[in-house]
Amino acid sequence: MGTANDNGGTALIVRGFVALLPGRSITLQPANVMDTVPQLVHTRSVLAVRDLGVSTRFYVDVLGFTRDFGDGSDGWSFLSRGAFRVMLGECGDATPAGELGDHSWYVYVTVEGVDQLHREVAARGAEILSAPATKPWGLREFSLRTPDGHRIAFGQPVSAAG
Repeated sequence: MGTANDNGGTALIVRGFVALLPGRSITLQPANVMDTVPQLVHTRSVLAVRDLGVSTRFYVDVLGFTRDFGDGSDGWSFLSRGAFRVMLGECGDATPAGELGDHSWYVYVTVEGVDQLHREVAARGAEILSAPATKPWGLREFSLRTPDGHRIAFGQPVSAAG
């Protein structure tokens, strides 16, 4: 897509650069420096689990995740709920996360509707470690434990939690 400019040439924007085409010469100039910086667009937590079937069912049936792709036959489950993505890998001989003490905390998830989410996952049988509570740091949060002992905290800014 081109536009005529004052000197009779054409200006094109091509992959973050402005190409000025006055006559037959081409000059490339950055259209926006930010366009050339690699962007991080998603994350996926990678967790070692002892029994892939049990853990996959927990994430799907209790936490409400869906399978992104694959069927788990390769020892991996790729799951997500909203922007929260996990990659569960079966490691039958790994030390269970529940035996790692404070190292079993693996993620803090900021959510909308923290009290609703708590009611939802508790009703589906999640092991709740702490009920929703407003913390001095301005978040309302609760935490749970997965079958492998990974601990997850969910929180919402108090102003948004109502």
